Formats: sequence, structure tokens, C-alpha cells
Amino acid sequence: MPRTTDWTREQTLAALHVYFQLPFGQLHQRNPQIRQLAEWIGRTPSAVALKLVNFASLDPQVRASGRAGMGHASQLDAQIWQELNRHWDAVATEAASTYERLGSEHGVAPGADVVEEVPGFAEGKSTTATVKVRVNQARFRRAVLASYNARCCISGLAVSKLLIASHIVPWSMDTKNRLNPQNGLCLSALHDKAYDIGLITVLPDYTVRVSRALKDVQLDRFTQHALTQFDGKPIAMPERFKPAADFLASHASRFGFI
Repeated sequence: MPRTTDWTREQTLAALHVYFQLPFGQLHQRNPQIRQLAEWIGRTPSAVALKLVNFASLDPQVRASGRAGMGHASQLDAQIWQELNRHWDAVATEAASTYERLGSEHGVAPGADVVEEVPGFAEGKSTTATVKVRVNQARFRRAVLASYNARCCISGLAVSKLLIASHIVPWSMDTKNRLNPQNGLCLSALHDKAYDIGLITVLPDYTVRVSRALKDVQLDRFTQHALTQFDGKPIAMPERFKPAADFLASHASRFGFI
């Protein structure tokens, strides 16, 4: 029978992991991943879906959109959310590990939530450090694409295979925010490359800026259409996990935009 007791920290962390991976519109009891977690922890799918919606009620970006969730977040929900925002990677890693531990009790292999994106798991290889990094990168991508509903925030491109979860502050430069979707932008492969090498940036006011290296030369029509036309235009904001202004400022400063 489904449990009626209070949620434990373990259950809440596992739910948080699922919350990262699902777009806002999929936070309902019919979602397969929600139904799976409900079975693992002995709760109803509607109870798990409600827990995810309550996490949404704690997200300032969701509240700003007018979709604040049910507003019934528990004290434990709020505590974990505060921990998350103080120590993002540590709490996200704990949430993923908790989810995997629950899955293993039901015969689900580690990394199964992103197995199609991590060949090492798909081929049954051992969990090497490299594979673990790839799993984390795949989960970061899931969180960022879910926040932006799998659309490039600059161009609007919506072909998921051509989308990149682009770190604002690079993986190598900030070891505490590698998994933080607030350190990510959903970009097309072209815009990701341009962003990575500093041909474009997104300012802390969430507008695109194009480098003078592009603006001061005669450009082909494709480059004008794909890049320079977006200069000064606002990005499409995510439903959740708005990119942090200080991360954006760091990128813009590093490439001489500010």
C-alpha cells in the first residue's frame, strides 16, 4: 500500500533529481519517470507529481511566470532547496546518488536515466571516472533543455539533436556549479560554438551581444542571419532556473564585452 507518512530526506532528494530532468509541462502523474519513482518509494504518482510541483513553487523563475505551483512545499522541501542554492553540485550529486540507490533496489542500473546518451553504460562497461563525468554532463544537459523546453534561447531552434547545454562558466573553471542549470544556456550547436569562443555573449540583462570581430567585417548572408541579427535582442527565458546574472557577467567580462 502507498505510504501516508511524511516524506523522508531520501525520498525528497530522489524527487528533486526527477524535477531537474522534466519540463514543467511534464510534472504530472502520467509521466513514466514519475510513476516509476512512485513505485520505488511506495507512494502514488499524484503524490510524487505534487512534490515536484511544490519544488516549482520554490523556484523564483516559476513564481515570476505566475505558475507558482501548489504552494504546499514542506519545511524539508524548503530546507533542501536552500541547501541546493548554497552548494549546487553537492546537493545535485546527492540527489542523483539517492535516485540511483533507490533504482538499484528495483533492478535499475546506475545511470539508466541517461543511458542512451552515455555509451559506456549502454555497452555494460564499468563505471569509470570518464563515464561518471559523461553521466553528469548528460544530466546537466537534461536539466538545461528541460528548463528551455528544448529550444535554443537565441534562435528558437527546436531540434534536440542540434541543441547544446552550454556552460556559461566553463566546466574547468567552476567545480561547484558544473551541474547547476543556472550556469547553462540552451543553444544550437552553432550558437554554442560562437558563445564558447566569445563571438557572442549574453549580458546580465539577458540580451545578446555580438563581437566586433563579426560586426566590423563584411559578412556573408548566412552569418548575418544566424548570428549578427540577434545583436541587442533578448534571449528567450527558461521556465525554470534562470541563468545567474553573475555567471553571465563573468562570460561577458572574460571576452571583453563589459
